Amino acid sequence: MTLRQTPLTCSGHTRPVTDLHFSEVTPDGYFLISACKDGKPMLRQGDTGDWIGTFEGHKGAVWGATLNKEASKAATGAADFSAKLWDAVSGEELRSFTHKHIVKSVSFSHDSQYLLTGSNEKLLRIFDLNQPESDPISFNGHTSSIKSAVFTLDGKYIISAGDDKSVRVWEVSSQKEIKKLEFIANPSSLELSQDGKTLTISYGNFVTFYNTENWEQIKEVEVPSQLYTASYLPEKGIFVCGGEDFKMYKYDFATGSEVESFKGHFGPIHCIKFSPDGELYASGSEDGTLRLWQTTVGKTYGLWKVVDPALGDADCITNNKPET
Repeated sequence: MTLRQTPLTCSGHTRPVTDLHFSEVTPDGYFLISACKDGKPMLRQGDTGDWIGTFEGHKGAVWGATLNKEASKAATGAADFSAKLWDAVSGEELRSFTHKHIVKSVSFSHDSQYLLTGSNEKLLRIFDLNQPESDPISFNGHTSSIKSAVFTLDGKYIISAGDDKSVRVWEVSSQKEIKKLEFIANPSSLELSQDGKTLTISYGNFVTFYNTENWEQIKEVEVPSQLYTASYLPEKGIFVCGGEDFKMYKYDFATGSEVESFKGHFGPIHCIKFSPDGELYASGSEDGTLRLWQTTVGKTYGLWKVVDPALGDADCITNNKPET
């Protein structure tokens, strides 16, 4: 019997969800942060979607949100021309970094010592969080807005995707561009795999994968929709993606064949990420919701409870709207 994929729906946002990010597994589990055009990024328990708190302080749409690996710090980037650093435990704003245009991307270094931002100024900046008053290191080369950017695990390089149809790799120590990957359409998402070995990029209706040791393409898969996001889980050999047609797609990495596809959202899908334990993946949509999906459908995990197959499919509890 094939069990039906039943997502957990996380309500609370009032406008499109633009970005999401998981922490690593901590002694208290793992956590999920979401960015939204309502200007109110939210923190949730990662395996259940239960609302923990909202970061209050931005005066415009929030485009990017991230957690450090320990879930002790959060960072957000917004249309109010700022990136903000937060204490993820107390919700307190620790620092605001002023930019000259919309900040679309924020990312911590693996050691949590540095914050990388990408903005519509076409600039990448690295802020030293131990010396937050000092001038950031800037990287100039993109010819259009920067959509997303991440550190490599060793912190020696940063990788950025821009609306100039390119993904670029930069050496931090020299501030030099060492690799430029060009595409026929603007990259819509950029993700470094949890082991740091694979770079996953979505553009047009393709998902393409690169080896981070030599920046050579591993493979490329065509999907029957314009894509906005993709996430790869190496240990299970699958990737998920979504975009304009409201559908979630799951693919076998080795064969490039579709495993399943299904609708759950009521708008285009803007962001997808696998959880750090690989048991679920989260999606954020134009419809203003986050949804959590099981990697292995029917497994008892988080709020998903398996029932007797004779009585019906895998069942779950739907999350309530956050308290106000």
